[in-house]
Amino acid sequence: MDLPLIGAHSPTTGGLATALSYVDRVGAGALQVYVSNSRGWALPPGDPEQDRAFRAGIEERDTPAYIHASLLVNLGSPTPATVEHSVATLRHALARGRATGAAGVVFHAGQAVDPGHFDNALKQVREALLPLLDETAAGGPQLLVEPSAGGGRCLAARIGDLAPYLDAVEHHPALGVCFDTCHIWAAGHDLATPGGTAAALDELVAVAGAGRLRLVHANDSKDGCGSRRDRHENVAAGTLGRAPFAELLAHPAVAGVPVIVETPSEGAAGTGHARDIATLATLACRS
Repeated sequence: MDLPLIGAHSPTTGGLATALSYVDRVGAGALQVYVSNSRGWALPPGDPEQDRAFRAGIEERDTPAYIHASLLVNLGSPTPATVEHSVATLRHALARGRATGAAGVVFHAGQAVDPGHFDNALKQVREALLPLLDETAAGGPQLLVEPSAGGGRCLAARIGDLAPYLDAVEHHPALGVCFDTCHIWAAGHDLATPGGTAAALDELVAVAGAGRLRLVHANDSKDGCGSRRDRHENVAAGTLGRAPFAELLAHPAVAGVPVIVETPSEGAAGTGHARDIATLATLACRS
């Protein structure tokens, strides 16, 4: 089987060039960045010169890059202004992805907030995503939906929740899935039981279809299964332990799919990320 490209969420303080030097330092074979404030709506235009240098850098390294959209994005919100900002943020991230050569844009599935708003929230997802997905189908980065940890009346937290979510967008082929181990664990899938991670990935393939998984976030957790708390820990240092990551990397659905760690980096040197990448690479070789 093809071994995955293993990388990290990289800092961009000082510009995108920072991310390139960071991935070299931590030994990353893939990277993920923010192109706007992770907890704000401001949409900076970017620097064309830095964009060209970043694109050339990832091409030279043969390193796929991904953009994580602002954590505020919520297409299911009952607040119209939030939905409007969310669509603008995704459109901005896609444009920045085209400029920088990114392979995909990750966004959280969102939440209805009010239980009575759930059905309408999925209609909002349809209205917002279908035009964007049609645009991405013509080329450029793909949109990748990431199930959430489970709080706040999530539109997709457990794997089965992806069925109505994908139904809402007519199973559009341009929408991929990002599988986050911490989120899936927090939502109640027992990945630590022997065979649990493989079973979760089998369910993902059954629900979403073969080839829909296009990115993995490999994060351990500070909290227990079903906690609904999104608190990442370094690989094999949290409540999941080492075995689920070995199962993850051995699963056929992950073959050739880039894997990103969003774990504590332990400072600008990225010691935590370097260690986690090395751990995952060792597990992948043994799989």
